[in-house]
Amino acid sequence: MSNRITHWIDGKFYAGPADRTGPVFNPATGEQTGTVDLASTDVVDVAVSVAVAAGKTWAQTSLTKRVAVLFEFRELLNARKDEVIALITAEHGKTLEDARGELSRGQEAVEFACGIPHLMKGSYSEGVSTGVDVYSIRQPLGVVGIISPFNFPAMVPMWFFPIAIATGNTVIVKPSEKDPSVVNYIAELWKEAGLPDGVFNVVHGDKESVDRLLTHPDVKAISFVGSTPIAKYIYETGTAHGKRVQALGGAKNHMVVLPDADLDLAADSAVNAGFGSAGERCMAISALVAVEPVADELIAKIAQRVSTLTLGAGVTNSDMGPLISAVHRDKVRGYIDAGVEAGATLVVDGRKPEISDEALSAGYFLGATLFDNVTPDMSIYQEEIFGPVLCVIRVATYEEALKLVNEHPYGNGTAIFTNDGGAARRFQHEVQVGMVGINVPIPVPMAYYSFGGWKASLFGDTHAHGAEGVHFFTRGKVVTSRWLDPSHGGLNLGFPTNG
Repeated sequence: MSNRITHWIDGKFYAGPADRTGPVFNPATGEQTGTVDLASTDVVDVAVSVAVAAGKTWAQTSLTKRVAVLFEFRELLNARKDEVIALITAEHGKTLEDARGELSRGQEAVEFACGIPHLMKGSYSEGVSTGVDVYSIRQPLGVVGIISPFNFPAMVPMWFFPIAIATGNTVIVKPSEKDPSVVNYIAELWKEAGLPDGVFNVVHGDKESVDRLLTHPDVKAISFVGSTPIAKYIYETGTAHGKRVQALGGAKNHMVVLPDADLDLAADSAVNAGFGSAGERCMAISALVAVEPVADELIAKIAQRVSTLTLGAGVTNSDMGPLISAVHRDKVRGYIDAGVEAGATLVVDGRKPEISDEALSAGYFLGATLFDNVTPDMSIYQEEIFGPVLCVIRVATYEEALKLVNEHPYGNGTAIFTNDGGAARRFQHEVQVGMVGINVPIPVPMAYYSFGGWKASLFGDTHAHGAEGVHFFTRGKVVTSRWLDPSHGGLNLGFPTNG
């Protein structure tokens, strides 16, 4: 392929050779559209050294000047959004509408970071002791690494790098090698916005580049989003090398439907949240917990809506695009096979999707799939499928539904559908999950709140963006000061006390 996708280091595309490359595909057609360079340890070291050098100046740049660059980046990103959206769809496969929503949510994090002068304010206490004042400040960490997944090639990196840059850090992004072009385009926008060279860098690669970011002594923090096994590895390896790590892992998001719920709203929400982006969302609803006697009616409504969904390339007027790769499509298909073998009732079978366009016959498509009578011991309930598969579990009571959610090893997002305010309030208090929706199926918070789960969905103690993001990318310093007046003097070798 003539389309070479390479690293962005020190404000320009990397000119050196690539020892290894990987293919980049259009998931809708199965055609290879380019090759991406896979960084060696040496290339990562070059990027880190550039970021270290740039950080010496950027960390000293005033908040006013940093914010001016952020505002300009925001304006450029908004003006060029159609180009960014097209890149997302071309390499990920999601629909243009879905890609537009992804970029919009990423923009929220940029806009939040534009308020960094207020967010970085410390505190001041005058006269804590005679003639002594104490105040706190927050300072940048240095070089930070961002390792992002394929499913949100624009939004997930944007959860991290606007705040990291605004707070005075320099950044190295390692995007997914499956859809790498979007972050390169964003790098060019940063340069056009006036960001100094070396503050924002992109290194493409696989495990070799990830491991070097995790072990390099000059990388001070790592932000990661991906599967739970990899998140655990990132956390353990990064912290073992003295780094601050926030590693967001997998999910099995439950949607509890109580008997008094609006079933049309619940059915719409289940389809939207279960099958949007072909289920390749860490906040997708994949387990629907129906509190009887609503299951039969609710399943019928969901099945009817699923029958209207169309599959096609993301650039067409379709509801669902392809999955990211042939390997992943086959893995999801294997989960459907396992569900059937385990005894779940296959209400809608997506293993043989109808694609009318012959040009898409080699695409990585899988239709929406609906299971009923799923039990907690089945792999389709226990494991994150990351595809368009919705499992219905029937329970008799609210207490049984709550127990099911709380006992699951994942704790990313959950939702409850009900018209009973008391039940909703009780659920939000009792459920052991990081993000809760009440009649909202995908409770992704606005950027001025923080995103992240509990249990096996998060390694580390800091969520993404919002106030927690600002704290993650800065470290606190407390200064105790005394300016001496002419009356000072005398010796006192005792332990200092407040007085």
